[in-house]
Amino acid sequence: MAEPVFGKLALIGIGLIGSSIAHAARKNGLVREIAVQTRSQKTLDRAAELKLGDSYTLDPAEAAKDADLVIVCVPVGASEEVAKAIAPVLKPGAIVSDVGSVKMSVVRQMAGHLPANVHFVPAHPIAGTEHSGPDAGFAELFENRWCILTPPDGTDKTAVDRLAEFWTRIGAKVEVMSAEHHDLVLAITSHIPHLIAYNIVGTAADMEENVRQEVIKFSASGFRDFTRIAASDPTMWRDIFLHNREAVLEMLGRFSEDLTVLQRAIRNGDGDKLFDAFTRTRAIRRGIIEVGQDTAVPDFGRTPAAKGHGGTDTAE
Repeated sequence: MAEPVFGKLALIGIGLIGSSIAHAARKNGLVREIAVQTRSQKTLDRAAELKLGDSYTLDPAEAAKDADLVIVCVPVGASEEVAKAIAPVLKPGAIVSDVGSVKMSVVRQMAGHLPANVHFVPAHPIAGTEHSGPDAGFAELFENRWCILTPPDGTDKTAVDRLAEFWTRIGAKVEVMSAEHHDLVLAITSHIPHLIAYNIVGTAADMEENVRQEVIKFSASGFRDFTRIAASDPTMWRDIFLHNREAVLEMLGRFSEDLTVLQRAIRNGDGDKLFDAFTRTRAIRRGIIEVGQDTAVPDFGRTPAAKGHGGTDTAE
Protein backbone atom coordinates (compact mmCIF):
# COMPACT_ATOMS: atom_id res chain seq x y z
CA MET A 1 0.00 0.00 0.00
CA ALA A 2 1.22 3.54 -0.79
CA GLU A 3 2.51 5.85 1.91
CA PRO A 4 -0.07 7.86 3.92
CA VAL A 5 -0.75 11.39 2.68
CA PHE A 6 -1.05 12.75 6.23
CA GLY A 7 0.02 11.73 9.71
CA LYS A 8 -2.90 12.79 11.88
CA LEU A 9 -6.38 13.52 10.53
CA ALA A 10 -8.87 15.34 12.75
CA LEU A 11 -12.55 15.01 11.88
CA ILE A 12 -14.66 17.72 13.47
CA GLY A 13 -18.12 16.18 13.22
CA ILE A 14 -18.78 12.51 12.55
CA GLY A 15 -22.04 12.26 10.64
CA LEU A 16 -22.51 10.68 7.22
CA ILE A 17 -19.63 12.53 5.53
CA GLY A 18 -17.22 12.48 8.46
CA SER A 19 -17.73 8.78 9.14
CA SER A 20 -17.39 7.98 5.42
CA ILE A 21 -14.10 9.89 5.31
CA ALA A 22 -12.93 7.89 8.33
CA HIS A 23 -13.83 4.59 6.67
CA ALA A 24 -12.26 5.57 3.35
CA ALA A 25 -9.08 7.02 4.87
CA ARG A 26 -8.58 3.88 6.94
CA LYS A 27 -9.36 1.51 4.08
CA ASN A 28 -6.96 3.25 1.72
CA GLY A 29 -4.16 3.84 4.22
CA LEU A 30 -4.26 7.61 3.78
CA VAL A 31 -3.49 8.60 7.38
CA ARG A 32 -1.70 7.14 10.37
CA GLU A 33 -4.08 8.43 13.04
CA ILE A 34 -7.69 9.67 13.15
CA ALA A 35 -9.04 11.94 15.88
CA VAL A 36 -12.83 12.13 16.08
CA GLN A 37 -14.75 15.03 17.63
CA THR A 38 -18.46 15.65 17.99
CA ARG A 39 -20.65 17.65 20.38
CA SER A 40 -22.84 14.74 21.49
CA GLN A 41 -21.52 12.15 23.94
CA LYS A 42 -23.98 9.61 22.56
CA THR A 43 -22.69 10.13 19.00
CA LEU A 44 -19.10 10.06 20.22
CA ASP A 45 -19.70 6.76 22.02
CA ARG A 46 -21.24 5.31 18.87
CA ALA A 47 -18.27 6.45 16.77
CA ALA A 48 -15.99 4.66 19.24
CA GLU A 49 -18.11 1.49 19.01
CA LEU A 50 -17.75 1.64 15.23
CA LYS A 51 -13.98 2.15 15.63
CA LEU A 52 -14.03 5.19 13.35
CA GLY A 53 -11.00 6.77 14.98
CA ASP A 54 -8.03 6.30 17.26
CA SER A 55 -9.04 8.99 19.75
CA TYR A 56 -12.38 10.55 20.65
CA THR A 57 -13.27 13.86 22.25
CA LEU A 58 -16.04 16.43 22.67
CA ASP A 59 -13.50 19.25 22.35
CA PRO A 60 -12.63 20.36 18.78
CA ALA A 61 -9.37 21.91 19.94
CA GLU A 62 -8.23 18.64 21.49
CA ALA A 63 -8.95 16.78 18.25
CA ALA A 64 -7.22 19.39 16.08
CA LYS A 65 -4.05 19.63 18.18
CA ASP A 66 -1.03 18.31 16.24
CA ALA A 67 -3.24 17.36 13.27
CA ASP A 68 -1.77 17.55 9.79
CA LEU A 69 -5.22 17.72 8.21
CA VAL A 70 -8.37 19.01 9.89
CA ILE A 71 -11.66 18.42 8.05
CA VAL A 72 -14.65 20.28 9.43
CA CYS A 73 -17.76 18.15 8.88
CA VAL A 74 -20.46 20.28 10.50
CA PRO A 75 -23.47 22.22 9.15
CA VAL A 76 -22.14 25.32 7.40
CA GLY A 77 -23.70 27.62 9.99
CA ALA A 78 -21.37 26.21 12.65
CA SER A 79 -18.16 26.79 10.66
CA GLU A 80 -17.13 30.00 12.41
CA GLU A 81 -17.60 28.51 15.86
CA VAL A 82 -15.32 25.62 14.92
CA ALA A 83 -12.69 27.91 13.38
CA LYS A 84 -12.51 29.96 16.58
CA ALA A 85 -12.18 26.81 18.69
CA ILE A 86 -9.38 25.14 16.73
CA ALA A 87 -7.35 28.20 15.68
CA PRO A 88 -5.18 28.48 18.83
CA VAL A 89 -3.96 24.86 18.66
CA LEU A 90 -3.34 24.40 14.92
CA LYS A 91 0.25 23.45 14.19
CA PRO A 92 2.20 25.37 11.53
CA GLY A 93 1.73 23.91 8.07
CA ALA A 94 -1.52 22.13 8.91
CA ILE A 95 -4.22 22.01 6.24
CA VAL A 96 -7.73 23.01 7.31
CA SER A 97 -10.61 21.97 5.08
CA ASP A 98 -14.33 21.29 5.26
CA VAL A 99 -17.10 19.46 3.40
CA GLY A 100 -19.81 22.14 3.26
CA SER A 101 -22.17 22.53 0.33
CA VAL A 102 -21.73 26.32 0.40
CA LYS A 103 -18.26 27.77 0.00
CA MET A 104 -18.33 31.59 0.04
CA SER A 105 -20.02 31.63 3.44
CA VAL A 106 -17.56 29.08 4.83
CA VAL A 107 -14.64 31.19 3.63
CA ARG A 108 -16.16 34.30 5.22
CA GLN A 109 -16.76 32.50 8.50
CA MET A 110 -13.45 30.67 8.85
CA ALA A 111 -10.63 32.45 7.01
CA GLY A 112 -10.32 35.40 9.35
CA HIS A 113 -9.93 33.23 12.43
CA LEU A 114 -7.27 30.82 11.15
CA PRO A 115 -3.60 31.63 11.74
CA ALA A 116 -1.47 32.71 8.79
CA ASN A 117 0.87 29.74 9.14
CA VAL A 118 -1.78 27.14 8.20
CA HIS A 119 -3.31 26.37 4.80
CA PHE A 120 -7.06 26.83 4.34
CA VAL A 121 -8.45 24.74 1.47
CA PRO A 122 -12.26 24.54 1.54
CA ALA A 123 -13.76 21.49 -0.17
CA HIS A 124 -17.10 20.01 -1.14
CA PRO A 125 -17.42 16.29 -1.85
CA ILE A 126 -20.58 16.01 -3.96
CA ALA A 127 -21.82 12.77 -2.48
CA GLY A 128 -24.28 11.68 0.13
CA THR A 129 -27.45 9.84 1.03
CA GLU A 130 -30.59 10.89 2.89
CA HIS A 131 -29.25 9.15 6.01
CA SER A 132 -27.21 10.82 8.72
CA GLY A 133 -25.11 9.95 11.76
CA PRO A 134 -21.97 7.84 12.19
CA ASP A 135 -23.78 4.59 11.29
CA ALA A 136 -24.62 5.98 7.84
CA GLY A 137 -21.03 6.24 6.62
CA PHE A 138 -19.30 3.85 4.24
CA ALA A 139 -15.93 3.87 2.50
CA GLU A 140 -17.28 3.80 -1.06
CA LEU A 141 -19.41 6.95 -0.74
CA PHE A 142 -16.97 9.14 -2.68
CA GLU A 143 -16.00 6.72 -5.45
CA ASN A 144 -16.40 8.29 -8.90
CA ARG A 145 -17.94 11.40 -7.33
CA TRP A 146 -16.63 14.92 -7.65
CA CYS A 147 -14.87 16.75 -4.85
CA ILE A 148 -14.58 20.48 -5.55
CA LEU A 149 -11.76 22.44 -3.93
CA THR A 150 -12.14 26.22 -3.59
CA PRO A 151 -8.83 27.54 -2.23
CA PRO A 152 -8.75 31.32 -1.69
CA ASP A 153 -6.36 33.34 -3.85
CA GLY A 154 -2.77 32.92 -2.72
CA THR A 155 -3.23 29.48 -1.15
CA ASP A 156 -0.08 27.36 -1.21
CA LYS A 157 -0.25 25.08 -4.27
CA THR A 158 1.49 22.21 -2.48
CA ALA A 159 -1.24 22.19 0.16
CA VAL A 160 -3.94 22.14 -2.52
CA ASP A 161 -2.16 19.30 -4.31
CA ARG A 162 -1.85 17.26 -1.10
CA LEU A 163 -5.55 17.62 -0.35
CA ALA A 164 -6.38 16.75 -3.96
CA GLU A 165 -4.27 13.60 -3.61
CA PHE A 166 -6.15 12.68 -0.42
CA TRP A 167 -9.53 12.93 -2.17
CA THR A 168 -8.28 11.22 -5.32
CA ARG A 169 -7.00 8.24 -3.36
CA ILE A 170 -10.37 8.02 -1.60
CA GLY A 171 -11.84 7.53 -5.07
CA ALA A 172 -13.16 11.00 -5.90
CA LYS A 173 -12.51 13.13 -8.97
CA VAL A 174 -11.14 16.54 -8.03
CA GLU A 175 -11.93 19.93 -9.58
CA VAL A 176 -10.64 23.33 -8.45
CA MET A 177 -12.76 26.47 -8.87
CA SER A 178 -13.61 29.71 -7.10
CA ALA A 179 -16.00 29.65 -4.16
CA GLU A 180 -18.33 32.07 -5.95
CA HIS A 181 -18.58 29.88 -9.05
CA HIS A 182 -19.11 26.77 -6.91
CA ASP A 183 -22.06 28.34 -5.09
CA LEU A 184 -23.76 29.38 -8.32
CA VAL A 185 -23.37 25.94 -9.92
CA LEU A 186 -24.50 24.05 -6.82
CA ALA A 187 -27.51 26.31 -6.42
CA ILE A 188 -29.04 24.86 -9.59
CA THR A 189 -27.62 21.31 -9.47
CA SER A 190 -28.36 20.60 -5.81
CA HIS A 191 -29.91 23.36 -3.73
CA ILE A 192 -32.90 24.24 -5.93
CA PRO A 193 -33.79 20.56 -6.52
CA HIS A 194 -33.82 20.01 -2.76
CA LEU A 195 -35.97 23.10 -2.24
CA ILE A 196 -38.43 21.82 -4.86
CA ALA A 197 -38.48 18.38 -3.23
CA TYR A 198 -39.17 19.82 0.22
CA ASN A 199 -41.95 21.95 -1.26
CA ILE A 200 -43.66 19.17 -3.24
CA VAL A 201 -43.60 16.75 -0.33
CA GLY A 202 -44.82 19.55 1.94
CA THR A 203 -47.71 20.20 -0.45
CA ALA A 204 -48.69 16.53 -0.24
CA ALA A 205 -48.48 16.65 3.55
CA ASP A 206 -50.93 19.57 3.60
CA MET A 207 -53.59 17.78 1.56
CA GLU A 208 -56.73 16.30 3.04
CA GLU A 209 -56.14 13.04 4.94
CA ASN A 210 -57.82 10.73 2.42
CA VAL A 211 -55.98 12.30 -0.53
CA ARG A 212 -52.68 12.31 1.35
CA GLN A 213 -52.96 8.58 2.06
CA GLU A 214 -53.67 7.87 -1.61
CA VAL A 215 -50.67 9.96 -2.65
CA ILE A 216 -48.50 7.78 -0.40
CA LYS A 217 -50.17 4.54 -1.52
CA PHE A 218 -49.98 5.23 -5.24
CA SER A 219 -46.77 7.25 -5.32
CA ALA A 220 -44.92 6.85 -8.62
CA SER A 221 -41.15 6.91 -8.97
CA GLY A 222 -41.01 10.69 -9.38
CA PHE A 223 -42.74 11.40 -6.09
CA ARG A 224 -40.78 8.63 -4.33
CA ASP A 225 -37.54 10.29 -5.41
CA PHE A 226 -38.77 13.62 -4.09
CA THR A 227 -39.57 12.05 -0.71
CA ARG A 228 -36.10 10.52 -0.55
CA ILE A 229 -34.48 13.87 -1.23
CA ALA A 230 -36.81 15.62 1.23
CA ALA A 231 -35.75 13.16 3.95
CA SER A 232 -32.27 14.74 4.06
CA ASP A 233 -30.92 16.31 7.25
CA PRO A 234 -33.06 19.40 7.99
CA THR A 235 -30.36 21.22 9.98
CA MET A 236 -27.84 20.91 7.17
CA TRP A 237 -30.29 22.09 4.51
CA ARG A 238 -31.59 24.97 6.61
CA ASP A 239 -28.01 26.25 6.84
CA ILE A 240 -27.35 25.70 3.12
CA PHE A 241 -30.27 27.90 2.08
CA LEU A 242 -29.46 30.60 4.62
CA HIS A 243 -25.78 30.68 3.66
CA ASN A 244 -26.18 30.46 -0.13
CA ARG A 245 -29.08 32.88 -0.21
CA GLU A 246 -27.97 35.08 -3.12
CA ALA A 247 -27.18 32.26 -5.56
CA VAL A 248 -30.29 30.28 -4.60
CA LEU A 249 -32.55 33.30 -5.09
CA GLU A 250 -30.96 34.07 -8.46
CA MET A 251 -31.47 30.51 -9.71
CA LEU A 252 -34.92 30.31 -8.15
CA GLY A 253 -35.87 33.41 -10.13
CA ARG A 254 -34.74 31.79 -13.38
CA PHE A 255 -36.58 28.59 -12.48
CA SER A 256 -39.77 30.52 -11.72
CA GLU A 257 -39.61 32.28 -15.08
CA ASP A 258 -39.19 28.98 -16.94
CA LEU A 259 -42.01 27.44 -14.91
CA THR A 260 -44.29 30.31 -15.93
CA VAL A 261 -43.53 29.57 -19.59
CA LEU A 262 -44.58 25.95 -19.12
CA GLN A 263 -47.66 26.98 -17.18
CA ARG A 264 -48.68 29.26 -20.03
CA ALA A 265 -48.10 26.50 -22.60
CA ILE A 266 -50.33 24.10 -20.65
CA ARG A 267 -53.05 26.72 -20.25
CA ASN A 268 -52.93 27.55 -23.98
CA GLY A 269 -52.77 23.93 -25.09
CA ASP A 270 -49.45 24.59 -26.80
CA GLY A 271 -48.23 21.03 -27.34
CA ASP A 272 -45.35 22.09 -29.56
CA LYS A 273 -43.91 24.29 -26.81
CA LEU A 274 -44.16 21.47 -24.26
CA PHE A 275 -42.65 18.92 -26.66
CA ASP A 276 -39.72 21.20 -27.48
CA ALA A 277 -39.05 21.86 -23.78
CA PHE A 278 -39.16 18.17 -22.87
CA THR A 279 -36.95 17.21 -25.83
CA ARG A 280 -34.33 19.80 -24.90
CA THR A 281 -34.13 18.64 -21.29
CA ARG A 282 -33.51 15.01 -22.28
CA ALA A 283 -30.06 16.08 -23.49
CA ILE A 284 -29.09 16.99 -19.93
CA ARG A 285 -29.93 13.47 -18.78
CA ARG A 286 -27.85 11.96 -21.57
CA GLY A 287 -24.96 14.20 -20.63
CA ILE A 288 -25.06 13.08 -16.98
CA ILE A 289 -24.95 9.45 -18.07
CA GLU A 290 -22.11 10.09 -20.53
CA VAL A 291 -19.88 11.63 -17.86
CA GLY A 292 -20.51 8.68 -15.55
CA GLN A 293 -22.56 10.42 -12.87
CA ASP A 294 -25.47 7.97 -13.24
CA THR A 295 -26.47 4.87 -15.14
CA ALA A 296 -29.00 4.42 -17.92
CA VAL A 297 -30.20 1.12 -16.40
CA PRO A 298 -33.98 1.32 -15.77
CA ASP A 299 -34.96 1.41 -12.11
CA PHE A 300 -38.38 3.01 -11.43
CA GLY A 301 -37.97 2.35 -7.72
CA ARG A 302 -38.15 -1.43 -8.03
CA THR A 303 -34.57 -2.17 -6.97
CA PRO A 304 -33.67 0.13 -4.06
CA ALA A 305 -30.80 -2.16 -3.04
CA ALA A 306 -29.05 -1.31 -6.30
CA LYS A 307 -28.74 2.29 -5.16
CA GLY A 308 -26.39 1.19 -2.41
CA HIS A 309 -26.46 2.31 1.20
CA GLY A 310 -29.74 4.16 1.04
CA GLY A 311 -29.65 6.45 -1.94
CA THR A 312 -27.63 8.80 -4.11
CA ASP A 313 -26.53 12.40 -3.77
CA THR A 314 -29.23 13.76 -1.51
CA ALA A 315 -26.96 15.24 1.12
CA GLU A 316 -24.80 17.51 -0.98
